Amino acid sequence: MMMMGVVSVREFDPSRDRESVEAVERICDVGPSGKLSLFTDLHGDPICRVRNSPTFLMLLAEIGQETVGMIRGCIKTVTCGKKRNKLPIYTKLAYILGLRVSPNHRRMGIGLKLVRKMEEWFRDNGAEYAYMATEKDNVASVNLFTHKCGYNKFRTPCILVNPVFAHPLKTFSNKVAIIRLAPVEAEFLYRSKFATTEFFPRDVDAVLNHRLTLGTFLAVPRGYTWPGESARFLAGPPASWALLSVWNCKDVFTLQVKGASRVKKTLVRTTRAVDRALPWLRLPSVPDFFRPFGFHFLYGLGGEGPEAHKMLRALCAFAHNLAKDRGCEVVATEVSSREPLRCAIPHWKMLSCEEDLWCIKRLGEDYSDGSLGDWTKSPPGFSIFVDPREV
Repeated sequence: MMMMGVVSVREFDPSRDRESVEAVERICDVGPSGKLSLFTDLHGDPICRVRNSPTFLMLLAEIGQETVGMIRGCIKTVTCGKKRNKLPIYTKLAYILGLRVSPNHRRMGIGLKLVRKMEEWFRDNGAEYAYMATEKDNVASVNLFTHKCGYNKFRTPCILVNPVFAHPLKTFSNKVAIIRLAPVEAEFLYRSKFATTEFFPRDVDAVLNHRLTLGTFLAVPRGYTWPGESARFLAGPPASWALLSVWNCKDVFTLQVKGASRVKKTLVRTTRAVDRALPWLRLPSVPDFFRPFGFHFLYGLGGEGPEAHKMLRALCAFAHNLAKDRGCEVVATEVSSREPLRCAIPHWKMLSCEEDLWCIKRLGEDYSDGSLGDWTKSPPGFSIFVDPREV
């Protein structure tokens, strides 16, 4: 049995810790022999997946001078319910991601120590709840958080992933018009219609104005005239409409599938070649996942009316074509398993996750905005708002 020295935890220092962090990331990304594994390239920025949040921190665990683990966390204010007057109830929420422990130092309590140190920082900064996301089949992660750290299984959203083909998709332009909204109009529409949705960020304006948001797009029936501002649109909306926003993950990090056989790689190349040569056939080509690839994340999906599904499908096709033009291989989103518009979102089952797992923990006794009770015990709503800054 390996003898363990004293484990110390300190804040990540980008001026001297990048190489040691990347080394641990590479070790942790090694998949089973002979099986496909997904690798993440953080482009030399270990905090890239949290740095766009309002408040964030990364901690390292060390034994002597050796980095043996890490954890990332961020804090924001989100909707956790609604008042009787239908106004949102806000809470300060923390998010844990990127927990890694070197394979040679697991089962020594390092992960638990990192989580507890991060929770101390959450409490010091006024967070009332903390949550994390993991695959439901990740037994080690689920056990750590639910059995040792006091988290409860909370929500089971769906991650829906669609490949980007070599040919553009039809956007039903003869029946649907797609309008790009200015950030201020997008903000007004989101706050008016979705502010009481679970996990809706109070600083949604910061998200919509961020350089990684490529735009917010509204689908309406062909022939409808945009009145010029969202307030007038909501005063007399069309019978059906839908909207979504697009976040550019490609400029933050890229993914790569490793461990594929030559046969699988050849099959992928063949489908892409045929799709490029014969685009009118609209064959379902497979993206080249075996080299680094980027993706776009769709957030803020919603709509109203009997044909909202049709409107959302047109928006998803538009987003696919935008991703194709920008060199991405995948378009992804995450929605509640109860989302009414879920069936309108195109995706490949083999690439998607039907049941992601979010676990939550109550950190404090006081609440920042009204009396909600314990959010961890509240029933799920039909929709959630997934913040792209945490993808």
